[in-house]
Amino acid sequence: MTETATPVRRTAPGGSAAPLTEAYDTALLDLDGVVYAGAHAIEHAVPSLDAARAAGMRLAYVTNNASRPPRVVAEHLTELGVPAEPADVINSAQAAARVVAERVPAGAKVLVVGGAGLVEALAEHGLVAVRSLAEEPLAVVQGFDPSVGWAQLAEASYAVQSGLPWVASNTDMTVPRSEGIAPGNGTLVAAVRAATGVEPEVAGKPLPPMHRETILRTGARRPLVVGDRLDTDIEGAFNGGVDSLLVFTGVTTPAELLAAPVEHRPTYLAADLRGLLVAHPGVTAAGGGFACGGWTAVAEGGALRVVGAGDRWDGLRALCAAAWTALDADGSPVDGGKALAELGF
Repeated sequence: MTETATPVRRTAPGGSAAPLTEAYDTALLDLDGVVYAGAHAIEHAVPSLDAARAAGMRLAYVTNNASRPPRVVAEHLTELGVPAEPADVINSAQAAARVVAERVPAGAKVLVVGGAGLVEALAEHGLVAVRSLAEEPLAVVQGFDPSVGWAQLAEASYAVQSGLPWVASNTDMTVPRSEGIAPGNGTLVAAVRAATGVEPEVAGKPLPPMHRETILRTGARRPLVVGDRLDTDIEGAFNGGVDSLLVFTGVTTPAELLAAPVEHRPTYLAADLRGLLVAHPGVTAAGGGFACGGWTAVAEGGALRVVGAGDRWDGLRALCAAAWTALDADGSPVDGGKALAELGF
């Protein structure tokens, strides 16, 4: 696998006769909404990751959240029961810092709008973090941190208006927390964009700088991206030409998956991280529809219909094939509400 691998135009979820822990050498796991939500581990995450590690799969944690340095994230994971070292964590702050380092001279000052994760990532490249335009930075880098407020956003706006290059770690509009879904870095970036009329260069998922950073730091040869977001995790895997597993422990709903464009379609899907430990049934064409396990799905008259019995996730796989095929045919999503309800979603 290389950075230039060709994206796969998927019309149905894929199948794997072997557990994913055997089919792939490295799991590139998103954190928020996949491994944990705020201070708490996602249900089934800890034992599933223990089993994946015991099966010989390398675990790397790839997150668009730039607020905390890898060391702090690794400590948090370890406290939750997921042993991790700082080198196991790759964040968008590191990808953003590499982009900035390619734009400015060694030792340059960089205005930071964000937390310690950005500061440490810049230091890795010999760059000096500052907090004010008065300190004469040569670039601006912005990443998520709960402490970011109006004063920092205003300082970033002044610097961007002055013509300095502006790099955003990511533009996720939301971030999962134990209390619910909260505003993410994308909302903070939008404030600076609105004030300046300027678009930042974005480093995080789903864009190539983050994929490049991940491969450079892990050396993965058969990676599997694991995430809960279609527009970052799954699209990032698509852009990198690698396979992906979508879990439904974060922000994506089954209804959103049925309406997914090509770049948002995962290779595999599962309720949670237990999906790493099992084989995944394939989807086959069947009588004008699509079959998986004990279920058959068809698109008729602008709506989806599903019949059968068995594992409801097999039913969702069949529904995806029917919905994606219909979407590709005429560009119009089909109504999957009744079919999803019949499967218990």
